[in-house]
Amino acid sequence: MNWLTNFVRPKLRALVARKETPDNLWLKCPNCEQMLFHRDLEASQQVCNHCDHHLRIRPAARLAALFDDGKYDTHALPKTVLDPLKFRDRKRYTDRLKEAQAENGAQAEALVVASGQMGGHAAVAAVSDFAFMGGSMGVAVGEGMLMGAGLAVEHKAPLIVFSASGGARMQEAILSLMQMPRTTIAVQRVKEAGLPYIVVLTDPTTGGVTASFAMLGDIHIAEPGALIGFSGQRVTQGAMRETLPEGFQRAEYQFDHGMVDMIVHRHKMRETLIRTINLLLKRPADEVPVAA
Repeated sequence: MNWLTNFVRPKLRALVARKETPDNLWLKCPNCEQMLFHRDLEASQQVCNHCDHHLRIRPAARLAALFDDGKYDTHALPKTVLDPLKFRDRKRYTDRLKEAQAENGAQAEALVVASGQMGGHAAVAAVSDFAFMGGSMGVAVGEGMLMGAGLAVEHKAPLIVFSASGGARMQEAILSLMQMPRTTIAVQRVKEAGLPYIVVLTDPTTGGVTASFAMLGDIHIAEPGALIGFSGQRVTQGAMRETLPEGFQRAEYQFDHGMVDMIVHRHKMRETLIRTINLLLKRPADEVPVAA
């Protein structure tokens, strides 16, 4: 009996035991609810291969798909005072920052600034990271936009912004709202230098970011299905006391009503941006290769 109990039974249990599948191997598409293998998603730049829904994509993957050969330099954001207001709700603001940095990196913030070559010419990109506190705009994001604008002017390069944010960071209160005019000044510096400022509106772009640098582009490009607006649909509907139309605040609705210049699939974003920059800088059509 001991032999059956100690040897045979554990072997049988091991054979029939249900093997655990790691949680991060499969992801359900929020649109069509099909299960997507993580490697397929990475290869398709986080675009569902069943329904073409654009899932959110992290800055590193975005930048690798944007610059020539996937090569670029990231620039550390200027250091800022972490919690000048000593803000606390259910948690201390400093604790929230530590949690976000533990998940995203010790030096992470809601904006990543990078520079590299696009089609053989210098370019600067500022990419919002919605995974970091909802991409909320605080003092660090304002500093990042100013730094990105300065880099663009220094290198005589276009500035491309990929926005994805819930708006101003409430934990920084009035200081976060002050970033709206500061980022506007950053954009103005680029324009005064005669350089293109292009905004790619991704899901979601709302609040104070929409009310500042996200709507000041020379050209506004949106990804398909992106939520773009100031307040949420529920708040807007309550204020207007009217039923809002289907697809309200989505990229396609904003395009139909003139707030967006074009809607571009993520797979065609790089070539579209290169072509647009060439037109704005009046470069010869055959001067810059589009292929990565």
